[in-house]
Amino acid sequence: MNNLIKFILLTFILLSIYYFLLPAPVSSTYYVARNGNDNGPGTEAQPWRTITKAANTAVAGNTVYIKTGTYNERLIPANPGSPGNYVTFAAYPGEIVTIDGTGVSVPIYNGLVHISNKSYIRISNLRIINSQWAGVWVANDSSYITVEKNYIYNTRSSGILMGNGHHYTADGNEIEKGNSDTTGDTSIQEIISIQYNTDTFEVKNNYVHDGGNPVWGGEGIVAKDGSSNGLIYNNVVSNVMSTGIYIDAYSTTVSNISVYSNRLQNTDNTGIGVSGEVGGTAYDIHIYNNIISGAQVGIRIPSYNDGTVSYLNNIQVINNNIYNNGGTAGGGGVLIGQYPNTHINGLVIRNNIISKNKNYQIAFNSTDSNTGYNIDHNLIDVFKGLSNEIRGKFYIAGDPQFVNPAGGDFHLGNSSPAIDTGSPDGAPNVDFEGNPRPRGAGYDIGAFEYRQ
Repeated sequence: MNNLIKFILLTFILLSIYYFLLPAPVSSTYYVARNGNDNGPGTEAQPWRTITKAANTAVAGNTVYIKTGTYNERLIPANPGSPGNYVTFAAYPGEIVTIDGTGVSVPIYNGLVHISNKSYIRISNLRIINSQWAGVWVANDSSYITVEKNYIYNTRSSGILMGNGHHYTADGNEIEKGNSDTTGDTSIQEIISIQYNTDTFEVKNNYVHDGGNPVWGGEGIVAKDGSSNGLIYNNVVSNVMSTGIYIDAYSTTVSNISVYSNRLQNTDNTGIGVSGEVGGTAYDIHIYNNIISGAQVGIRIPSYNDGTVSYLNNIQVINNNIYNNGGTAGGGGVLIGQYPNTHINGLVIRNNIISKNKNYQIAFNSTDSNTGYNIDHNLIDVFKGLSNEIRGKFYIAGDPQFVNPAGGDFHLGNSSPAIDTGSPDGAPNVDFEGNPRPRGAGYDIGAFEYRQ
């Protein structure tokens, strides 16, 4: 009995010594402030001075809160997170934090915020301005990266570029003057660019405006070069110098991408375009519930082809509002088959309101390479009668009676001919605002289901 008591006491003493000698748990939250010191512990009472110190230290499960101020440095996370344990870099709640690239060297194909071969990183609620290349650049087998609620301004290349990885999210960012290079540099990319074999992505709730350049590139939101399994929705793209939203296979394949509930306004080229510019193939592209106004062409399929044979298969354009596009010569509502080397198969243009576009509502350049298309149940407002202009089957002619299109209100008036006259085939089950379809006797034409 005495030996048992001695054994228990000895075990207790040894365990006590072991736990006493263990290092203290690593703090899950670090802080950075302009009056901090990188030799300190990084606590709220004793914050670090630089984002670089925090980025080199933070590991899975850590959050770095950055206090008010302007920081002339890059943010380059050194360590990955893990499932359920993101490494988060964020402005301290309620404070304004600016990462300013003025005088900071950012090499080509890099970002002021740069994430390379990392996973489970979150960048949140920062002002990222004046980058010599991209604002945020994510690449090289990264995964599970979220870029959210940031204001990104005046970047020579992309505001946000994500490539060579999977499970990327760009959510709720405002990007102004992205892609501002004016030298004609062909490597500058697009304002939000998803590219190079990215698999599984979401681009949502972003406001992209007053950007691009008149020389090269500058599209608002692009998914290209092998990207697949993506959602692009609830974005506003306004006053950009090229196409608003562009799906481009280029010389590879893009597939299974849905573009919906976006508002495109005053884009200098096309509202929404789909291409395989240099022999690529795009398939299973779904474009629905979008509002497009003030573009040169509302929807263009394909947008461009360099003369190489390319393929567009199963492209669906359903329940969009395409209004008042075509401000320059040759512009209009929907333009199909402009480039004969692009073979279009399985195209659907259905349930769209195509209204008051300048030179045509739907122009279709039919060739032997364009097969299996269905153009039906569209509301055509002001048919121009051009030689290549078509109405399609089961069309409705007339004014859609938008509530206030000049003010951007494209809801249907109570006597609109678009009410209950659409087709259920392939129609989305909700409208632009997420209201269920159908409501009433049938599906409505256009982006909004009529609600009293």
